[in-house]
Amino acid sequence: MRPASVGFQCPSCVREGSRSTRSGRTAYGGKRPGNAALTSQVLIGINVAVWLLILATGGGRSRVVDYLALLPGGPALDFSSQHIVHGVASGAPWQLLTSMFTHVEVWHIGFNMLALWVLGPQLELSIGRIRFLVVYLLSGLAGSATVMWFSAANGQTLGASGAIFGLMGVLLVIAVKVRGDVRGMLTWIGINFVITFVFATYISWQGHLGGFVAGVVLGLVMAYAPRPRRVVWQTAGASAVAVLVAVATAVRITLLG
Repeated sequence: MRPASVGFQCPSCVREGSRSTRSGRTAYGGKRPGNAALTSQVLIGINVAVWLLILATGGGRSRVVDYLALLPGGPALDFSSQHIVHGVASGAPWQLLTSMFTHVEVWHIGFNMLALWVLGPQLELSIGRIRFLVVYLLSGLAGSATVMWFSAANGQTLGASGAIFGLMGVLLVIAVKVRGDVRGMLTWIGINFVITFVFATYISWQGHLGGFVAGVVLGLVMAYAPRPRRVVWQTAGASAVAVLVAVATAVRITLLG
């Protein structure tokens, strides 16, 4: 492992994952990308665009935040503006997804996007663009589902951290699969979790933990799927994670409703 400014670099993971076959596929079945940073760049662009919109409309007091951030319960009264804020259980299910692209503080989006810039291209080169996007979105949604269950019903949660922790989980599994030196990776992941729980008042440990667990599961699906019918196994595994997240979220919405 080579420690990076944020995240880590795993040369053995990239070498193994990017090993292409005659059909131009990675070692894990994905189509080898011509530009492994492209998906991360698009995701960063979306996050920055939403952040700039929030800044332009009032920052932390912007109604855009109330519309996009994840509020499990609701409706709730925003005393600063005297308007009703709806949550997932009161008719705003899109927040499960949009909260992954929502930031207010510059340090928050700065750290998340820097981590995405470091981790994203490595993973896309290893597993291919479609699989990378599936991992990113499902990890973020798993983080949202965990927030739904274990966060206050009237508290807002936002940020891409759940998806970022999912990328860590997948890269960890791949590093183990290729028998790389995982000490630096485990140290960096451990430091991030220590920070998460020490500052749990300000950081969503629920989103981080849910995203990481989903990333590990998806990493096992991507890296250890039997080569014969690999696509079938990977599709079934990712679909199972998606169904589990959807069912858990639906049950929680019913309980909060």
